[in-house]
Amino acid sequence: MTHRKNEIIILGGGLTGLSAGSVLTKAGLPVKVFESGGAVGGLSRTIIHGEFRFDLGGHRFFTTNKKTENFVRDLLDGELISVQRKSKIFMHDRYFDYPLKPLNAMFGLGIPTTLKIISDYGAERVRRLKKDSDAVSLEDWVVGKFGRKMFDIYFKEYSEKVWGLDCSRISAEWVAQRIKGLSLGVAIKNAFFKFSGRGIPTLADSFIYPSLGIGRIADRLRETIDKNNNHVATSSSVKRLSHDGVRIKSAVVSNCRQIYDIEGSEFISSIPLTAMVQMLHPAPPDNVISAASELKYRDLIIVTVMLNRERVTDQTWIYLPEQKISFGRIHEPKNWSAAMAPRGKTHIVAEYFCAEGDAVWNTDDAGLTDRTVKNLHALGFIKMNEAVDSTVLRIPKAYPLFEVGYERHYDTICNYLGRFQNL
Repeated sequence: MTHRKNEIIILGGGLTGLSAGSVLTKAGLPVKVFESGGAVGGLSRTIIHGEFRFDLGGHRFFTTNKKTENFVRDLLDGELISVQRKSKIFMHDRYFDYPLKPLNAMFGLGIPTTLKIISDYGAERVRRLKKDSDAVSLEDWVVGKFGRKMFDIYFKEYSEKVWGLDCSRISAEWVAQRIKGLSLGVAIKNAFFKFSGRGIPTLADSFIYPSLGIGRIADRLRETIDKNNNHVATSSSVKRLSHDGVRIKSAVVSNCRQIYDIEGSEFISSIPLTAMVQMLHPAPPDNVISAASELKYRDLIIVTVMLNRERVTDQTWIYLPEQKISFGRIHEPKNWSAAMAPRGKTHIVAEYFCAEGDAVWNTDDAGLTDRTVKNLHALGFIKMNEAVDSTVLRIPKAYPLFEVGYERHYDTICNYLGRFQNL
């Protein structure tokens, strides 16, 4: 690989790193992107398995930023389709609409429970009028916006299944980002006086999507970099970043053929902060290393089951909060785009939220597939002998874990990294 002076070195070939590389490339600057995995896109990549395509969990594209939307539309000219969102929550052997529809909730949960939800919400609103309360945890935030009963029925079990923590230990920042502007009152208003969830992503009733999967965004970004005399290197892991205390000087890169040193004028990192801290040479102060050890991630396993039938559901997502069901969410890619599976066939993608090294993570592929098939059968989606193929993927560090108090450790790391003028 040839090296040029004043190159901008980008760590990570996910959407963030690739977007930076694409914009810089269009500006005429020399760029190299290094991705440790065998493919670009990170969590937003599309897997091709025989005749089937699937995303790592199903990722829609929705933004209220028109500039960002136009950037993606220009990038994927002619490839985007509009998908109607249809999502359900399955619990207590019933389906509930998501976002909430009051009549559906009333008949599903029963009138007494629905009245309790409404009264709890009203009481919470009155309480907060009398006393200001800054939400620290997910539990604080949801109870304040939806009431205690709604929190107990849906948010508590699903959130703890996803994050593996009690809701009192999950930072309010995460849920506030995900459903900013949403409350029980807004959900009810949207159900009766439809306003298409303008500005509230979780209420949006449609989204744009690449017909061949969300991974096409990363593929096209890579193409814009590679075709302009810059380069995206996959299976290339940055092992060390050498610095003089003020500037990053060079990176040590390892691939399947060699280990080499590359200098750069500027460095952009889109990799986990914990990995970034470990790469620095000389090593950061002990308090920075200690802070990095306190930041945690949630890992993900994707089990995909292929079937010889046209479709199983008509849903984009189905959420499964109950602990008795091993996975937390499923989606059927063909309901996003007909191009994701051949005619007469379909597949279901199940997401297991776990921690690397735990019992779920350490279960072999055959065991995970068997568990998935049994759960799908118990839910009434498939027959026990219906699966014709399957595949299992493990994704470490899929999501940063926003545990209460994480900000202190995050700020310690960022304050230290801020000293590097070219990072």
